[in-house]
Amino acid sequence: MNCEFDKIVDRRGSGAIMTDCLKERYGREDLLALWVADMYFETPAPVREALEKRLSHQVYGYSMAPESYWQSILDWERATNNWEIDRSHLCFIPGIVRGIAFVLQCFTQPGDKVVVQPPVYMPFLNLPLANSRELVYNPLVFNETTGTYRMDLENLEEVCRQERPKVLILSNPHNPAGIVWPKEDLAAVATICRRHGVLVISDEIHADMPLFGNVHHPFPTLSDDAAAVSITFAAPSKTFNIAGIVSSFCVVPDPDLRKRFFGYLEANELNAPMFLSTVATEAAFTRCDGWRRAMLAYVEGNVDFVCNYLAERIPGIVAVRPQASFLIWLDCRGLGLGHDALIDLFVNRARLALNDGEAFGPGGEGHMRLNVGAPRAMVAEAMARLESAVKQLKG
Repeated sequence: MNCEFDKIVDRRGSGAIMTDCLKERYGREDLLALWVADMYFETPAPVREALEKRLSHQVYGYSMAPESYWQSILDWERATNNWEIDRSHLCFIPGIVRGIAFVLQCFTQPGDKVVVQPPVYMPFLNLPLANSRELVYNPLVFNETTGTYRMDLENLEEVCRQERPKVLILSNPHNPAGIVWPKEDLAAVATICRRHGVLVISDEIHADMPLFGNVHHPFPTLSDDAAAVSITFAAPSKTFNIAGIVSSFCVVPDPDLRKRFFGYLEANELNAPMFLSTVATEAAFTRCDGWRRAMLAYVEGNVDFVCNYLAERIPGIVAVRPQASFLIWLDCRGLGLGHDALIDLFVNRARLALNDGEAFGPGGEGHMRLNVGAPRAMVAEAMARLESAVKQLKG
């Protein structure tokens, strides 16, 4: 066990959404918070050192993005994801959720339809609606044999044919279920979407965190169709625990899509990174791969711990074993509780702050999302609290 990741970091009072919004969100503060998708681990030392060095300079004025920043992204994607990116296809983006909103504003009009595949990351549902677009669902299908979800490709074809959506938002790898999509399925999505003129937004923020030997496949690399219909977003933010620093980027291989989208970003001055973003990204991508590998091994241990604990001691809750990231999708339907009773069990009885599955759209009912990007002691405490609460409920 790596002692670096065993260290308990008290985030309370730091302005962290994870810990400092509990009263507002859950109605009480005495909760073990494992909900927001950032980690309790210390940001790797090389990133902190690079930021501290830059901040030691006496002036924080307008700053250019050094060429070494862009090169660090190109080199990282080549080495980590076998993705050769043309520098002209690459642009800074001030956050992936914002980037999705920019795509909707640039390529669609109010009333246009957007395909999502629930259960899925909440902003995929909220952003289109907030921008007066219409959601079209292509629900994921749970595969009892594999213990995880698959995309319903036949239904996606039908949805695209009948509903004529303008955009599909893809979570790759998938959040909340941690799925590393098979290459064949991603290629099929690309073929369907190109046939029907659907733009694919591929959110790949969890791409650098595959677990248990799984291999991530960047969407544009799958086929000519995929490159022609996609705008892909990625970032070091989740992997290196720097989500509070805006450090995202997008890749657009198709020249027509690129001209339109990059033009939109430039016209609205959305394409220039802040100096802290470039410093943190370059340090993460050039000096922290060893930290990433150690972190992923530790997270794998946490995943194994939770899956085994639930199977042995809380059989009414089943974990969907993630193939990527530090989030575990918990199927709590075996407890036989309604929505309000399930929330009461976690919040008021177990004193745990997790994400409510209903927020992830149709198919999320009866589920909760657990963050295990935390010291093993915290994860063990969460399981012990949950076990005790379930026993009290049954007693």
